[in-house]
Amino acid sequence: MIRRSFLMFVGSAVLLSACGFKLRGQQDYAFKHLYIAGAPPAAAARLTRLVEAGSDTKIVKTPGEADAVLSLSESRGQGTLTLDKYGTVQEYQLNYSLNYTLLAKDGAALIPPSVIALNRAMTYSAQYTNAKAQESEILFADMQNDAIDQLMRRLAIVRTLHPEPGQGVPGVTPRAPLPPPPL
Repeated sequence: MIRRSFLMFVGSAVLLSACGFKLRGQQDYAFKHLYIAGAPPAAAARLTRLVEAGSDTKIVKTPGEADAVLSLSESRGQGTLTLDKYGTVQEYQLNYSLNYTLLAKDGAALIPPSVIALNRAMTYSAQYTNAKAQESEILFADMQNDAIDQLMRRLAIVRTLHPEPGQGVPGVTPRAPLPPPPL
């Protein structure tokens, strides 16, 4: 029994290594001191935790101490997705966008103004108004966490604090509205 478990473990490790799977490990950011400007408290806390736990970069309290300044702003919205035959709302589409830019200490744009836009669908019932309000807050928190995770991956591709012309990281902006989310 133990031998079979050991062989299964070794076999799965071999398969995972053969497919190119690799744990994320430590990030090596081009900046060692980062200042976060304009972030909502929950986003700033998550970003601080992820940056400091996954790299040797420290979050500083003032922009003067920083090698780079990350400016964030978020927006939330909601739209009607479907109506029933009486015209009452059956589903809402929740929209979340995180606008960000990364500037070097000298003002050079390391990442130009970019947007991470996400959406989720939520069914609605007038009978459960309080529960649906809580559900929408949970979905917005989930979208915020997802956006912060995407932002972390985008910060990791910055290789230098002094980019040559044309060497900077391209901005990311949605070109078209997001499609309705699947249920």
